[in-house]
Amino acid sequence: QVQLVESGGGLVQAGESLRLSCAASGRTFSNYVVGWFRQTPGKEREFVAAISWSGSMINYADSVKGRFTISRDNAQNTVYLQMNFLRPEDTAVYYCAARWVVLGTTVGEYAYWGQGTQVTVSS
Repeated sequence: QVQLVESGGGLVQAGESLRLSCAASGRTFSNYVVGWFRQTPGKEREFVAAISWSGSMINYADSVKGRFTISRDNAQNTVYLQMNFLRPEDTAVYYCAARWVVLGTTVGEYAYWGQGTQVTVSS
């Protein structure tokens, strides 16, 4: 079992930055792929970024490429999502999720989820 807790959300203006954190506890975190997803009311949860256990493989949604950076510190059991040049359309609840070993980009591939953190970008 892996427990995940997100933090770092908030209200910012367009063009500004935020860094989200996903703190993990439980099983050996370094063996898990971690992904970030986001969801707005009435829409399905969508993939944002994912990072392999070693950090050597990373995948981003096209909508965030060049603006968001995912990274991890296995010694601290934490994964980060640095979000730069934020846009109003980035407004959502952001969730981190974990799965065993293999990189994934769909909600159904991830077994463990955090409770989410709200990001609001004003224009």
